[in-house]
Amino acid sequence: MCLGVPGQVIEVDHEMKIATVDFWGVRKQVRLEVCDAPVDPGDYILNHVGFAIRRIPAEEALETLALYDELLRLADEEDLMMADVRSEIAAASDSKTASDRGSNGSQ
Repeated sequence: MCLGVPGQVIEVDHEMKIATVDFWGVRKQVRLEVCDAPVDPGDYILNHVGFAIRRIPAEEALETLALYDELLRLADEEDLMMADVRSEIAAASDSKTASDRGSNGSQ
């Protein structure tokens, strides 16, 4: 089984065919070579193993993200896959908080 994960495009380097995409606050670079349509910041893409495989309508992406949020909420605390997802989200949040403190001069 393959899992495609929706994310919102934050930045695009059209020359290098790379986009920075936000997945629940975790920003990753994804390749654009196989995407079915050009993307711009604000667009949503379906990501699979580091490749944007298609641009998806915002409504569809938001419905899918809501479903994933519900799955995370309902998952057993001992589910290793969900624990991994939660830890990556928490690490991104901690990193953003530290970055925000550093950028405004307070520690």
